[in-house]
Amino acid sequence: MLIEDYFQGVRNIIDACSVVQLSNVNYDTRSIYRGFIRGELNFSDGFVLYLREFVDVETTSEREMYSYHYEDASKNLIFRYDNTRHHKKLNLPNYPHHKHDGSEENVISSNAPMLADVLN
Repeated sequence: MLIEDYFQGVRNIIDACSVVQLSNVNYDTRSIYRGFIRGELNFSDGFVLYLREFVDVETTSEREMYSYHYEDASKNLIFRYDNTRHHKKLNLPNYPHHKHDGSEENVISSNAPMLADVLN
């Protein structure tokens, strides 16, 4: 797979999500296999999903970095999935993958979701 194919897949997922009112997503090609996605999806209820992915698709669709930060219209965190390596001391079974659930301090173990999973 080429990075442009991955980018098109992300575009298709966003376009298929009927509750996305506005999307502002940038796709940065770093090589034919690597790229960076950064943007925000605005929903009809005023909630926003900020997303970032650094992806290498040369052999598999490996996201070297990801973050899906979802907040309400008042900018209160609903959840954030990410794989930042800052919670090692919590001994989470899926480290570095984790979820901030309702607050920055409430960190729980999580699998690495794909964008389609987050939007569902």
